[in-house]
Amino acid sequence: MSLPDVVSQIGQVLAALLLSPLLDGFINRGKERVQRSTGPALIQPYRDLWKLFHKELVIPESASFVYLITPVVAFAAMCIVPMLIPVLTDFPLPQSDMGDILGGGMVLSIGSFMLMMSGLDTGSAYGGIGSSRSAMLGILSEPTLILVLAGVALLAHTMLPFPVNHLLAGHWPVFFSPAHIFIVCAFFVLLLVETDRLPIHSSTDIEIYMIGAARTLEYSGPLMGFARWASMMKQFILYTIFCNVLTLPWGLSHAGTALGEAGALLSIVIKFALVALAVIVVETIQARLRFFRYQEPLAASFLLAVLGIVAQQF
Repeated sequence: MSLPDVVSQIGQVLAALLLSPLLDGFINRGKERVQRSTGPALIQPYRDLWKLFHKELVIPESASFVYLITPVVAFAAMCIVPMLIPVLTDFPLPQSDMGDILGGGMVLSIGSFMLMMSGLDTGSAYGGIGSSRSAMLGILSEPTLILVLAGVALLAHTMLPFPVNHLLAGHWPVFFSPAHIFIVCAFFVLLLVETDRLPIHSSTDIEIYMIGAARTLEYSGPLMGFARWASMMKQFILYTIFCNVLTLPWGLSHAGTALGEAGALLSIVIKFALVALAVIVVETIQARLRFFRYQEPLAASFLLAVLGIVAQQF
């Protein structure tokens, strides 16, 4: 029996909400295991969120309304994107027509922009470092993302994610075409950049390495919880686009049944685990780079995106 479309859409949002900390826990634990350490438990991100939402909220004296609304806006933006992309089903749901892949990318950028502004809002030196470095990364990553999306649009003749999924799932010549392979490689580099997995990133509080962590350093309590959860959901959404749209477009529910969507959840766990393992290996084998070398992987991603577009002309 098919589930109502509204229920399926709510299920997609809940999947992003509830599974995003598990993905983060898997990556953190896997990275430590590769380095022969025990690492945190898989459910440690859930414990961290629980603690943050039960801690006292401390607001800096210099903070304005930007500081207060940013985590909530970022969290709300991450709840909107799962409505637009194929998380559990390979067919559009009631609110999926609100935007295409580019629209989803713009909604994701809203959260990043607000976090960058909040890092500057309090006047903290650490927040300023994180925001300025994030802006420098965005100078190269945003044009590359636009080129990747343009390559996808030229490949499928549409910017909607569901037709792209159908094209790649059902047409092997397109799936194994050089254009598609170049686009996948370019997006994988962007995945590393947007999820803070490049060797210039660090989740620690060491000033020389701080980027994303510096923007939220002044937050505490529930606001920090919303900011952390939004970051985990962004990672989940990027993995969803990479797996369900570009790389592994199979395993989604065709009819919207409860059993089909349960199978889609299982396929998400398997696909995300495979991609996460690849990310862990790439992150681990790379030596730490000084920040000024951030342009090297991003320039490679830009070139791959260009090659993906050029390859479609032959």
